[in-house]
Amino acid sequence: MAPRDLLVTEGLSVEFGGVRALAGVDIAVHEGEILAVIGPNGAGKTTFFNAITGTCAPAGGRVFFDGRNITGKKSHEIARLGLARSFQNLKPFAEMTVTENILIGRESHLASNLLDAVLRTPRFRADEAANHRKARELVAFVGLDKRRNTLARDLTYGEQKMLEIARALALEPRILLLDEPVAGMNATETGFVMELVRKVQAQGITVVLIEHDMRMVMGISERIYVLDHGELIACGDPEAIRSNSRVIEAYLGGGKLAHHH
Repeated sequence: MAPRDLLVTEGLSVEFGGVRALAGVDIAVHEGEILAVIGPNGAGKTTFFNAITGTCAPAGGRVFFDGRNITGKKSHEIARLGLARSFQNLKPFAEMTVTENILIGRESHLASNLLDAVLRTPRFRADEAANHRKARELVAFVGLDKRRNTLARDLTYGEQKMLEIARALALEPRILLLDEPVAGMNATETGFVMELVRKVQAQGITVVLIEHDMRMVMGISERIYVLDHGELIACGDPEAIRSNSRVIEAYLGGGKLAHHH
């Protein structure tokens, strides 16, 4: 059976002050896969995520999610459709505990409205109970069980990144977009994130990641797209990408493909 395309971009272009940050990028994300978008610094990877999630407006091209044209939609609308993103720089609420941070992330899923909340109707209480249960599950899922009552500001850097992923998962997305999930992490933490991404996929969630850590990219991606100066220069499985001469050339600045830094 041919894979089903869950997220598709057609000729996606973004310009900043007349400079093309993305030049007509066509990408198709298959439902259920782990896909990586890589490329040297300034290749347009984060711009690509921004254009998909409504954080920046494309100058041209279209984005389809599950067959719907979502080009130009607001980022909160896109998130509600099932596209959740972990931001590199999205700081959790420092003065809230791990669990509270995840509950906040689930707010958009509440069935009950304000009136229910004020009157504390049975529906509100059922929702609240379900939310607390779901938050507990997510805390455990990302390995923060022992830290669930810890304030976000007291978490280690690695733990904060885990909380960020948990908050994205709290939206119950169909696609999880991860922006450099292992940046600044040591080998042990990186290994844990790789395991976590596999667990996310096992739950039926499609994962798209931007990452510089080549060991992680090559270790978990089923397919890889490579951007360079805003253009798509290659697509394939890790083996094909590793031996692609255009990719090697693009990276040769620091010979980063041969050995991860």
